[in-house]
Amino acid sequence: MGKFRKASFAIGSLMLLAMSVATPATAATFDGQWNVQIASSHSACGGGASVSIGISNGQVASTNAMMTASGRVAEAGTISVTLVSGIKRAVGFGHLTGTSGSGTWRGTMCQGTWTAQKI
Repeated sequence: MGKFRKASFAIGSLMLLAMSVATPATAATFDGQWNVQIASSHSACGGGASVSIGISNGQVASTNAMMTASGRVAEAGTISVTLVSGIKRAVGFGHLTGTSGSGTWRGTMCQGTWTAQKI
């Protein structure tokens, strides 16, 4: 039984390693600068905004000193991102293709949609 556990652990470890190595290469398809248009579905939340984010090896990072962006793009283009500006925080989910994307976002008291274009 001990040999079986060691073999199972080794196989499981190799599978995890293979997935972690393969995912960034595929997610790298989305690497680059993206212009994101944010719209709110409630007028009290403002008319919207435009932000620029960068994606590198499937990891989302901000390119604007006024806000911080973090998140991840999966190999199929599914994206999850968190934007923080001062005390405001919003989370967004959606899907990217090679040059565009769209999804929804939600903050503490506001929500809406977003669209993105690769720059």
